[in-house]
Amino acid sequence: MDKIEHIGIAVKNITEANKVYKSLLGYEHYKTESVEREGVITSFFKCGESKIELLEATNQNSPIARFIEKKGEGIHHIAFSVSNIKDEIKRLKSEGFTVINEEPKKGADNKLVVFLHPKSTNGVLIELCQEIE
Repeated sequence: MDKIEHIGIAVKNITEANKVYKSLLGYEHYKTESVEREGVITSFFKCGESKIELLEATNQNSPIARFIEKKGEGIHHIAFSVSNIKDEIKRLKSEGFTVINEEPKKGADNKLVVFLHPKSTNGVLIELCQEIE
């Protein structure tokens, strides 16, 4: 794993959350993107070498909607940048981690993504990200 790529934060209202994080960080988000397959709108803020990703559900079946219903707004996942996502999946599976989606899928911010189940990572949803070239 190369670095923390971003921290994903589930929010009820991305417009209001953007205002909060603009005040907190002192600058505007640089990108908003819809990921229809996942039922989310995302907004990204740079924070040093890492990012903050705000996530708002666009429908009630979205994983973010279910998360907020169950736990409320807050940290949803931590994403790590990797240089070879398929090799990292193999390595982590051999270490006993449970991979939620074994085939990388296109995520926000031009990334291939895979998630590790929180039951195998002490209750934290982990995302692996690889830049799409």
